[in-house]
Amino acid sequence: MEKYDVIVIGSGPAGNSAAYALKEKGKTVAIIESDLWGGTCPNRGCDPKKMLMSGVEAQKRVETMIGKGFEQTPKLVWEDLMNFKKSYTDSVPQNTKDGLDAAEIDRYQGQASFIDANHIIVDDQRLEADQFLIATGQRPAVLSIEGQDLLQSSTDFLALEHLPKTIVFIGAGYIAFELAMIANAAGSEVHIIHHNDRPLKEFDQELVKDLVEHMKSAGIEFHFNVDTKAVELLHPNYRITGDNFELVADMVIGATGRIPNVEGLELAKAGVDYDKKGIKVDDHLRTSQQNIFACGDVLAKSQPKLTPVAGFEAGYVVNAMNGDNEEIEYPLIPTIVFGDQRLARIGLSERELAAHPEKYHSKTTDLSSWYTYHRINDQGAKIKFVYDEENKIVAVTCLSQLADEVINYLLIALTKKMTHEEVEKYIFAYPSPASDLSYFV
Repeated sequence: MEKYDVIVIGSGPAGNSAAYALKEKGKTVAIIESDLWGGTCPNRGCDPKKMLMSGVEAQKRVETMIGKGFEQTPKLVWEDLMNFKKSYTDSVPQNTKDGLDAAEIDRYQGQASFIDANHIIVDDQRLEADQFLIATGQRPAVLSIEGQDLLQSSTDFLALEHLPKTIVFIGAGYIAFELAMIANAAGSEVHIIHHNDRPLKEFDQELVKDLVEHMKSAGIEFHFNVDTKAVELLHPNYRITGDNFELVADMVIGATGRIPNVEGLELAKAGVDYDKKGIKVDDHLRTSQQNIFACGDVLAKSQPKLTPVAGFEAGYVVNAMNGDNEEIEYPLIPTIVFGDQRLARIGLSERELAAHPEKYHSKTTDLSSWYTYHRINDQGAKIKFVYDEENKIVAVTCLSQLADEVINYLLIALTKKMTHEEVEKYIFAYPSPASDLSYFV
């Protein structure tokens, strides 16, 4: 039986990063992966999705300039776009394995199951460790309806060799929005079905409505307040039904959230507490079992389950596993819906703002006439600031082609508590989102 100082379960961005850092601290380290080496994000998540989105952004960028130097919108060829995606994703598993091997981190392929707090079994191999780090991430949830086995997921979409004529997305979170924009730009007829009339509930609804209208203008159809009851195979397509609702499509994607990967770990045998939201940890990312830690998307936490957050936690947990008693403190975390119009936010959550509306006031500014946006014909550009009773900025939401850049600059300014006078001491490249910063702070 092999014995290690630390065994990491999960080779995604969090687990992989932690394994390297633990090895650098002189630990003997093993890492276990039950699926693709490298984890969800680079193989079948945010990275390949952004590769496909790059084609959408390029196409839409030209489309905004029709009549202003361009005559027609370029066609997006799905098969070529997928090949571009594969130029990145195809090498991820092998590159991950090669890197771990070069670092002399032992690898095991298979499902890890705890025997007790110090022992696990992987494909009949019994392993022992002083400490464990669980970083198994999450996967798409499956909507519990009649015909649920006919639903496909974001994983299936990102592996499509050819794009169906009609695609339906059930759910209206950021994954559904982003995949819908990709499919629409590539020529599919796209529908989004949602059980209420509040899509992207974690974002400011004023600007969400603007994004929905933008997507409608591109041809995406929304069906709100539809409680999907069943999916039926008609050969070769599918029928989606609800109360007084019916729609036929060539593909149905379930995009109704994600769930933590805890099945098969036998956490109860190790004394690790968890619920349907994930593994419970304290402010040191320690589970209910003192020698077992967890980080990344598998956690039951209020912070967004995003790759940068998982990476941040991985950096912290390595120190915690080495005896650092400082509690984890999360910085401001930006969340973004990518597309040709990007929706980005930082600050107090929409839930917190809604709970105490009397404490906050807001201001929305149309940016379309500002030179930074006028020069790229970004006619839908807006930004919304939410202030507390002392007129301090507590939340920002931006909708524009440049929203991701804007929110990152504001994140730095707000984190550093920079004043208007301090921002004006900098000379930024013009025109750029940074050169507008002094008008915001």
